[in-house]
Amino acid sequence: MSVTSSKMPGGIPYIIGNEFAERFSYYGMKAILVIFMTQYLHNSAGQPDYMSEADAKYWYHLFGAANYFFPLFGALLADMFWGKYRTIIWLSLVYCLGHLCLALDDTRLGLALGLTFIAIGSGGIKPCVSANVGDQFSEKNKDLLDKIFGYFYISINMGAAISMLLTPVLLNIYGPSVAFAIPGILMFIATLVFWLGRNRFVRVPPVGTQRYLEALRSPQGIKAMVNLIPIYLLIAVFWSLFEQTGSSWVLQGQKMNLHVNLGFTQFDLLASQIQSLNSVLVLIFVPLFSFGLYPFMERFFKLSGLRKITIGVVLAAMSFVVCAFIETRIQAGGKPSIMFQMLAYIVLTAAEVMVSVTALEFAYTQAPNSLKSFVMSFYLLSVSAGNLIAAFVNGFIEKPDGTAIISGVTYFLFFAGLALVTAVALFFYSTRYNEEKYLQNVASVQGEEVAYGG
Repeated sequence: MSVTSSKMPGGIPYIIGNEFAERFSYYGMKAILVIFMTQYLHNSAGQPDYMSEADAKYWYHLFGAANYFFPLFGALLADMFWGKYRTIIWLSLVYCLGHLCLALDDTRLGLALGLTFIAIGSGGIKPCVSANVGDQFSEKNKDLLDKIFGYFYISINMGAAISMLLTPVLLNIYGPSVAFAIPGILMFIATLVFWLGRNRFVRVPPVGTQRYLEALRSPQGIKAMVNLIPIYLLIAVFWSLFEQTGSSWVLQGQKMNLHVNLGFTQFDLLASQIQSLNSVLVLIFVPLFSFGLYPFMERFFKLSGLRKITIGVVLAAMSFVVCAFIETRIQAGGKPSIMFQMLAYIVLTAAEVMVSVTALEFAYTQAPNSLKSFVMSFYLLSVSAGNLIAAFVNGFIEKPDGTAIISGVTYFLFFAGLALVTAVALFFYSTRYNEEKYLQNVASVQGEEVAYGG
């Protein structure tokens, strides 16, 4: 008896390559954003026009909210009018324009224009890219879906890790023009790689406005949204914590001892480089959890997707408790080692793997076939809502003199407590949720809903 293994879809290497370069561009730009706003921003006369820490955190998270709001716009374009491929190509060019604005203009106008174009481009393609991964699979090779979403997430974090190590150095040595230009070049490469794979992709054509609205009103569409929206709202709290690795964690890192001595080697870091540890750890944790931790936990209880997410939110709270401990040392006049924040990153990365990787696949499989991008965009709206929570808190607590009502230990404990309350709510919701799986069936809809290349 012969055993046949599932065949890898031909378009996957182009999707993975595109995602690597695109994530390099996004995370490289994002890694230096708060430092740029607080130390490099100028006015039109070339004079320093720096933001306060609270103001920079507010605008940083407002950009994050916009970046994860535009997936809804991109999903509607893809599902009703352009299809995923054309949406990704055209909005990627808008994305490149945003990087160009940041590289050429270090004023608040250049910042506003650059971040607006990046939010439209990066946000608009997000639901299309992740849904496009799932579209490459059918019943014949669905056993590869879990593995490919893992590879997809690894490509994200390889690009992010390299860029978050490199871009702060470029900013420190060459200034913001070069530091923002390099991510822009990588985004152009990402667009080129995706275009090169145009004839290898399985393409799901747009369904049109009428069929799209019918799908939304269908029992499956209504059921999916009613079931998923409460989950997305709760996951938003996780993102309000996680997204602060680029804001409050970077600002905390600037007050710490950035010299690292590992015994066999020692080196100095920049505060904005610490974020790269998250991406490096993801590369380790994804296979470790998939092939080690999850099978071990399954021996004792069924580890559903929602249970993974709940455990992840608890871990996110614990990471902020570590940051609160660091703040006690800083407020006492000390300068604790950055190794303490590295411990917080280990805990938060474990949380991310359990929440984000799981939720990404969960959002795809729970969506009816004609609503894949739309449901993905609603998942990404949870990241937008998380950034809005962080932006609102920082905007609310800032006093007219630039100081904050809530700061230091209290600030981090507030978010830790919020996450723990959310984990309790997720636990009770998971006990009544029934999971379903919707996958594209290429064989049965060839020529009707799915087309190759062209």
